[in-house]
Amino acid sequence: MRIGFAVPSSGSWATPDNMKRVARRAEELGYSGVWTFQRLLYPVGHPMGPVYRSVQDPVVTLSYLAGVTERIRLGVAVLNLPFFSPALLAKQLATLQIVSGGRLDAGLGLGWIPEEFTATGVAMERRGKRAEEYVELLRRLWTEDVVEHKGEFYEVPPVHQDPRPETPPPILLGGAATVALRRAGRISDGWISSSRADLSKIDEQIYIVKEAAREAGRDPSGLRFVVRGVTRPGTAAGGPLSGPYEKIQEDVEALAAKGVTEVFHDFNFNPEIGDPAADPRDSMRRAEEALERLAPAS
Repeated sequence: MRIGFAVPSSGSWATPDNMKRVARRAEELGYSGVWTFQRLLYPVGHPMGPVYRSVQDPVVTLSYLAGVTERIRLGVAVLNLPFFSPALLAKQLATLQIVSGGRLDAGLGLGWIPEEFTATGVAMERRGKRAEEYVELLRRLWTEDVVEHKGEFYEVPPVHQDPRPETPPPILLGGAATVALRRAGRISDGWISSSRADLSKIDEQIYIVKEAAREAGRDPSGLRFVVRGVTRPGTAAGGPLSGPYEKIQEDVEALAAKGVTEVFHDFNFNPEIGDPAADPRDSMRRAEEALERLAPAS
């Protein structure tokens, strides 16, 4: 089981200094990776909650952290594919993979807010089919000298896109519907759960991903299964990854027994921390305490 930690990405505590402090300390403590997420826009009056109201761009954030860390992996969970052209995202992620020394984990998703699709000029319909063509094109742009493509959604004339990364970043797909889980098994290097995932049933979702991989002639043992852990130390609610630190560590072990290969603790989705109105000093105090208490060595 790998243990990661999300850097400040949402709300008042998501400052460059705090990002750097968390990433560097996580690296010192032996965490496997630091993680970010994407929220492009917040529609006026939307009920999704304050943690989505003010979110830093994940590609820029990880590029910054690549320059202030040396070993720890850099992950995004997730970038929504339809908001980028494949050529643009391939270039950005290839460059990030190069400047970070091959440390990028590229989590990709489909998007779900209509207003974001409207603002980016892309239709929401047939997002799944679009994603399959997109992932294939990303991999070709990262590995082939000359790429030419004419598909249902995208067209690329004969081109070079250099420099290509020595090792392409792993592609991890999000999504909770059965069709999305099966897509992850067929075409990705692993699957990432959402912040709203029912962790008591995570093994059922992992089973679907693995079965789809087997049916596609792939070895499911090589896939990664990453859980975004909405972690709330001290909370009395009693759900997974909440309560005393000892219980949270036991919950992580239980997730490993269900087939999860990596958990990253994410404080951004705690409304007391990810809210733009939260006290950033208190947020950092709580996060830094958790960094120490939940470190892999402990």
